[in-house]
Amino acid sequence: MDLENQKRVKELTEKHGAENVVVILGGGEPESAGLAAETVTGGDPTFAGALAGVQLGLRVYHAVEPAFKESVDADVYEDQVGMMEMVLDVDEICEAIGEIREDMSEFKD
Repeated sequence: MDLENQKRVKELTEKHGAENVVVILGGGEPESAGLAAETVTGGDPTFAGALAGVQLGLRVYHAVEPAFKESVDADVYEDQVGMMEMVLDVDEICEAIGEIREDMSEFKD
């Protein structure tokens, strides 16, 4: 997650409260998506950005996860994410994000 997005997430969380923020990721690789998920839950592991040492514990999902897919309009999902879903390793991404969410998110659904 780039430094500017870290700053945005931190500001939105401060403004609205961590319990009211859900982060939806779209990274194409399980490793990068997992790193972004770790950043918004447990803090930036590279200690480079606004979330260095900041444990927000936010809810985090990837756009290809079933929980997200089921919560949005099917036509919009297909238009915006459908092609991406066909070319990504959805199972690995879901596993990576799910583990981070289970281990580090303070907010369980």
